[in-house]
Amino acid sequence: MTVAEKNRLLKQGDDLADSLLDWYDSNARSLPWRTGPEEKAGGLKPDAYEVWLSEIMLQQTTVITVIPYFEKFIAKWPTVTALADADLDEVLVDWAGLGYYARARNLHKCAQYVRDELGGQFPETSEELRKLPGIGPYTAAAIAAIVHDEPAAVVDGNVERVMARMFNVDIPLPDARPVLRELAEGLTPSHRPGDYAQAVMDLGATVCTPRALKCDGRCPWQISCLSAQSGTSEELPRRLKKQKKPTRRGFAFWGEFNGHVWLRRRPEEGLLGGMMEIPSSDWVPSNSWENFPQPQIPIIANWRETPGMVSHTFTHFHLELKVIRLELEEMINLQEGIWAPLDKLEEFALPTVMKKIVEHVSAPVLDL
Repeated sequence: MTVAEKNRLLKQGDDLADSLLDWYDSNARSLPWRTGPEEKAGGLKPDAYEVWLSEIMLQQTTVITVIPYFEKFIAKWPTVTALADADLDEVLVDWAGLGYYARARNLHKCAQYVRDELGGQFPETSEELRKLPGIGPYTAAAIAAIVHDEPAAVVDGNVERVMARMFNVDIPLPDARPVLRELAEGLTPSHRPGDYAQAVMDLGATVCTPRALKCDGRCPWQISCLSAQSGTSEELPRRLKKQKKPTRRGFAFWGEFNGHVWLRRRPEEGLLGGMMEIPSSDWVPSNSWENFPQPQIPIIANWRETPGMVSHTFTHFHLELKVIRLELEEMINLQEGIWAPLDKLEEFALPTVMKKIVEHVSAPVLDL
């Protein structure tokens, strides 16, 4: 991308916005939290609570994954006040599987703030929205644009990809992000900015996709797209080579007696904060199980290691856990944690890795 090419496209901003909005009017995705262009033209205003909820859920998560969670939350807690009144553990239970559990805790905290401090109404500007728990610049811009038509640039992964290709930006991500944001801001129109924001995201999600691009007449920006002209679309956006994720290892301690299993709550801060867990040792960086330290058993009991292993991948590392079964002769008094009924574990906020431990312990042992 040359400076001349960049300036030429930015000068076409209004025309590009109009062509994209025309495309959006006919091709907008139907999403349960979205007020479509026809509905909006008819006077229906997007619901700030639903837009906020969907944007928090969509962070680092796909639309197809989020839809059933969103519908469950709306059915259970149809207003921000209803969500604020809910018990945090119940929210965490229904969030389980979406990952990044700090989002769920901030979701509940934000709902309570809106209920207690703002009379149940979300602020209308991105500047005020950024003051709420768990709402960063992207989410604030998305809510303000979609709900109140603030001309704020909404830049997610789809928008980054569209901008990288439209302007033929060959700087690799994440270094390219400031440039891509500047370009997105330059194209954001003052008319229908909320529809425009959703249109660019839809273009990236359905046409200007990571693979199998649909540039053959289906893209409203194809004629102006610099990477389409130069034949570099499939190479963009460039990314720095990812480093291999390290592996951490540890032991999970399965204490069971009389139909109950030992659970404890993880610290509020940190990974899986505030969630319930099968107690475990520290998760230690390790290259292999060879010479890995023996487990320090947390309570006095006979114990044995179960065959196999539980594996789980987080954003920044892989985890391997061996499961130690504690053989108890009675239900002892726990210094921390609770005895949870095995047949009601679904009522507890267990993250996916902990559910894998439950499945591992419950799996039948096959004699080979």
